[in-house]
Amino acid sequence: MPLTTLDATIATFDGVFEKFRSEAAKNKANLILFLADKDPSTSLSWCPDCVTAEPVIYKKLEASEDDVVLLRAYVGDRPTWRNPQHPWRVDSRFKLTGVPTLIRWEDEAIKGRLEDHEAHLEHKIDALVAGK
Repeated sequence: MPLTTLDATIATFDGVFEKFRSEAAKNKANLILFLADKDPSTSLSWCPDCVTAEPVIYKKLEASEDDVVLLRAYVGDRPTWRNPQHPWRVDSRFKLTGVPTLIRWEDEAIKGRLEDHEAHLEHKIDALVAGK
């Protein structure tokens, strides 16, 4: 199956990210999607941009004939994400400013990213997956 997904929370990220990195060379594209947690009362993300972008991202990645790995990294609930010291806001590798953020990871570095205002645009997702 071309699309493989891995899920991580703040607490489990380091271990899942290590697995993701160790297998990266085998895949055509390695992507990390930072997104908001689901609200238990609605089963929807508390982030409206995530609600818009997620189905588009999944549709585009599932349609790919190449081996693509998607690491979904859940940032937590709204108060956790709003903390300026959130681990992924201050992590020099990611420097997140918004969710969703879709990152192409290649050769141990970020090779492209789509921020919250553009992560739902199909042509930009295609270009990111293709490494363009």
